Amino acid sequence: MMDSGLLKDIIEWDVKSWAQALPFWESSLPKAGRALELGARRGGLSLWLAKKGFQVVCSDYDADWNQARALHAKYGVLQHISYEHINALNIPYENHFDLIAFKSILGGVTRGGRPDRQAQAFDAIYRALKPGGVLIFAENLEASQLHQYTRKYFVQWGNDWNYLKYDEVSGLLSDFEKVELKTVGFFAAFGRSEWQRRRLAHLDQLIHFAIPQSKRYIILVRASKPIISP
Repeated sequence: MMDSGLLKDIIEWDVKSWAQALPFWESSLPKAGRALELGARRGGLSLWLAKKGFQVVCSDYDADWNQARALHAKYGVLQHISYEHINALNIPYENHFDLIAFKSILGGVTRGGRPDRQAQAFDAIYRALKPGGVLIFAENLEASQLHQYTRKYFVQWGNDWNYLKYDEVSGLLSDFEKVELKTVGFFAAFGRSEWQRRRLAHLDQLIHFAIPQSKRYIILVRASKPIISP
């Protein structure tokens, strides 16, 4: 079992719900190679991938890397990580990475009424992956009407963030193969503190069978670029 402090440093917030991504992704990770984290912020996924043996490009559009470097130094993985400013809509690599990962960036990339940028981001990711390369990500879903109402009136950026729709995901990943989806979480989204979110996430895991896939608020995805591109 992973140390709780390390897990928090990787996931950062709403840890019990979003951490379900790690075992879901783990079975599809390629052997160590080149990896890219998009929208890295503090570089949590870069930390996880470096500890898995990848050489990682930790990237964000306009990040100050002081926090990420400090985090990676704390765990002794700086030698496995480089830092670049990369726009997820225009990744300056082609057929280069064995793995690309991100967590909760699509809503920001497409905010301000630009849902067309979702397809643009996936096109850029597809080009940057090697044939046979793997994409893993976790993203906020539009979820239920209760989630939508709460975000609109109680989340500062709720009206501007473009939440991913469950029934659009397969279309966005149509160029990929071996696409696997899992959704998690319902009540934990309403927690106002990490303690509350952790307790509510435990409830979610007990009753997940009763909640439709499309009404949960986190989607976990793993997919591969075909070795022979379409």
